[in-house]
Amino acid sequence: MTAPSRWLQDHLPPERGSCLDLACGSGRNLRWLAAQGWRVTGVDRDAEAIGPLRAVAEVIEADIEAGPWPLTDRTFDLVLVCNYLWRPLLDTVLASVAPGGSLIYETFANGQQCIGRPSRPDFLLQRAELLSHVRGWELIAFEDLFEPASPGGVNARFVQRVAARRPQL
Repeated sequence: MTAPSRWLQDHLPPERGSCLDLACGSGRNLRWLAAQGWRVTGVDRDAEAIGPLRAVAEVIEADIEAGPWPLTDRTFDLVLVCNYLWRPLLDTVLASVAPGGSLIYETFANGQQCIGRPSRPDFLLQRAELLSHVRGWELIAFEDLFEPASPGGVNARFVQRVAARRPQL
């Protein structure tokens, strides 16, 4: 199994609680979070990928790009998004972070189209775009950079990452 995101490991809040892993795929981060004591909810549209995750977390099969948001009126102490971007849902994703909760977001950025996939502008963050979405939040960490290939098998990529805490109401 692939190791969990280094960004997630480095910026995981110390207090455990509820977590949403959006577009969780086969669950590399979901499984790790559950092992750390988080109550995890995973959402993905790939029924085959998420099937085995039902043993460790609440898993919701949903096409969040074409269908309704499946978590209406629910908030989480941590919302995690890795390697996924659907701008029409960004405000909804942010609203899913409970007051005082954390957002850890990591995905591809402009420049990626020069070296591989994804290459569509719809799926690539513009310079410092994540920062604009967490204005007014406590910024824990931010990166917007080219990351060379790593010995662990992660391909070279242009990536943007943010870790931020939503203000208390």
